[in-house]
Amino acid sequence: MVGRRERPYAAGVADSEPTRRVPGDVLIHLRRARDHIDRTFAEPIDLDTLAAIAGMSKYHFLRSFRITYGITPAAYVSERRIERAQDLLRSANLTVTEVCVAVGYSSLGSFSSRFAEIVGESPRDFQRRYAAAGAPRIPGCHVFMRGLVERREDRNPGEAG
Repeated sequence: MVGRRERPYAAGVADSEPTRRVPGDVLIHLRRARDHIDRTFAEPIDLDTLAAIAGMSKYHFLRSFRITYGITPAAYVSERRIERAQDLLRSANLTVTEVCVAVGYSSLGSFSSRFAEIVGESPRDFQRRYAAAGAPRIPGCHVFMRGLVERREDRNPGEAG
């Protein structure tokens, strides 16, 4: 999966430059923030919140995240959302607009352009390609009712509902 492993070097650093690494104890904090992104990618996520979760200043967090994962936190969130959108477009009977909203985008244009940038084709073309394969699709109403699209209340089972 894109951006899922720790990299012991900064992406794009020339061989003549010294290798930059974050201290081992910082990785625990970065993983905590990355895990938060993985759980809440469909919700608004800002740098201040992620830095607070990691227990770092936002600038130190941003630098450390980029060195470790080779990608900024914002780009990681975006890639995570597109990964989930691909799953939904392949398997669910949802419109592109419904998928856009389900994965945390508020603008169909932003979603479509980012999707095309990462995947190499538009969300509609991606969905059509999988629909042409004849695979059975999950009805959209079941996707939203049964939790295939994560909802806030699904992640907090102990709260009133």
